[in-house]
Amino acid sequence: MGARVESVSFTIEPLAPFRLDLTVWVLRRRPDYVVDRWDGRTYRRVLPLNGQPIEVAVTQIGPMETPCLHVVASGPGAGDEVVPALRRTLMRMLGTEVDLSGFTRLAAGDPALAELATRLRGAKPTRYPTVYEALVNAIACQQITLTFGLRILSRLAQECGMTIQRDGETHVAFPRPEDVLTVSPDRLRELGFSRQKARAVLELSERLVDGSLDLESLEGLPDDAAMERLLALRGVGRWTAEYVLLRGLGRVHIFPGDDVGGRNNLRRWLGIEEALDYDGVQRVLGAWRDYGGLLYFYLLLSRIAEAGHVELDGPRDTG
Repeated sequence: MGARVESVSFTIEPLAPFRLDLTVWVLRRRPDYVVDRWDGRTYRRVLPLNGQPIEVAVTQIGPMETPCLHVVASGPGAGDEVVPALRRTLMRMLGTEVDLSGFTRLAAGDPALAELATRLRGAKPTRYPTVYEALVNAIACQQITLTFGLRILSRLAQECGMTIQRDGETHVAFPRPEDVLTVSPDRLRELGFSRQKARAVLELSERLVDGSLDLESLEGLPDDAAMERLLALRGVGRWTAEYVLLRGLGRVHIFPGDDVGGRNNLRRWLGIEEALDYDGVQRVLGAWRDYGGLLYFYLLLSRIAEAGHVELDGPRDTG
């Protein structure tokens, strides 16, 4: 007999402006990624909490300028006592408390930036729920296309992530470190990880489980110190570390300068014909440097829109 499924609902009021559709696509990136799901109105994700899987369903019930998010959490143990933890996690993931007024003021005096900021108004910088997830994402996507990297991560989630049943379908959570440790190195290779990446992910997971590593403590460190800690980990180079600073720690001024896709997006947007290297990225960012990571997200979102996955000029009021 299965465990009784409970549910609880609550609301989150993001700092305006906020558009759930744009923000979710910054997090999701590709339509076939199984961890983050979006049906055009509702964002769904399974989150492990207190050893149980809980699925959250998030919809926007207020317009962009007075936004409100309605959240329904369901699963074993989805009672009032888990609401504070779920609220904190979703606020972190969806950037609901990030104040972009400084960016808006900067964009107002820059025609190129103003056009981009206007089209993407309401998109917030997202973060993974844990630094561990950011690191595993980065390791999986090293030196391959984003599409292929997300397919590997989807296979990993389906292999060992916690699951929940809804409407006859099985939905999976991003694996916890202890989940990943149940997968052999050979099986990780079958899922698409190289030998080196499999070793890095397993060592990272083992250190978190045995308590010899605390990734969340990076939150309180300045960039240089956090970079140093990250670069000391197996399989972590400059791109991976900067990716984690942005997507795991919410440092919106970090543009991962070794990111080929990001560099190409920046070059196309600026109309630069020659290729950009790491130093070239830092040079052309110039006055935008304090919001380099936000620009990275916005340019990614523009490409997602060009692929037809999201309408930048679609309905902005929901309710």
